[in-house]
Amino acid sequence: MKPDFSKSPDNLIPAIIQDANTNVILMLGYMNAEAFQKTQTEKRVTFYSRSKKRLWTKGEESGHFLDVASILLDCDNDTILIKAIPHGPICHTGADTCFNEKNVSTDFLSTLEQVINDRKNNPSEKSYVASLFQKGINKIAQKVGEEAVELVIEAKDNDEKLFLDEASDLLFHYLILLSAKGYSLNDIKKVLQDRHSK
Repeated sequence: MKPDFSKSPDNLIPAIIQDANTNVILMLGYMNAEAFQKTQTEKRVTFYSRSKKRLWTKGEESGHFLDVASILLDCDNDTILIKAIPHGPICHTGADTCFNEKNVSTDFLSTLEQVINDRKNNPSEKSYVASLFQKGINKIAQKVGEEAVELVIEAKDNDEKLFLDEASDLLFHYLILLSAKGYSLNDIKKVLQDRHSK
């Protein structure tokens, strides 16, 4: 992957940032070769600030970092698309995006993933999800196993409500496990799509 920075007189090319879970466009910034390299290496979005005349990692002051999920180049290699996981509002005004849009998904599972990630990154004593993250990966994996067994048991009966409740519990804890391991449903979709295409 080699962006062509030479196409711009100032060696800067646009970098579009898109939420990896909701697909909402969050912001537009500019990168030079050094900012791009740092973004790739550290897995956090870094721009070249045209006003500050230096590298600028999004969130370095606010803590609202953009963790890189994937990086794509356009067909001319002079525009970057970064799919990222935001940690808080993106705009300096406090808005979710620099285009004053709400960063919400029409897909409830994506919304649920965001809630789970928020509980992981901003734990609260009253949060069940945060308490699981604090107990660690072994406890989370154990809960997934327990819920899977309970689902199997309910699958053998004909109680639709109990079956759906246990299926929901399993999916919920599975999402927590994915988050604990640093993955999302999009990563699982990609594996399944790759298998399907073979």
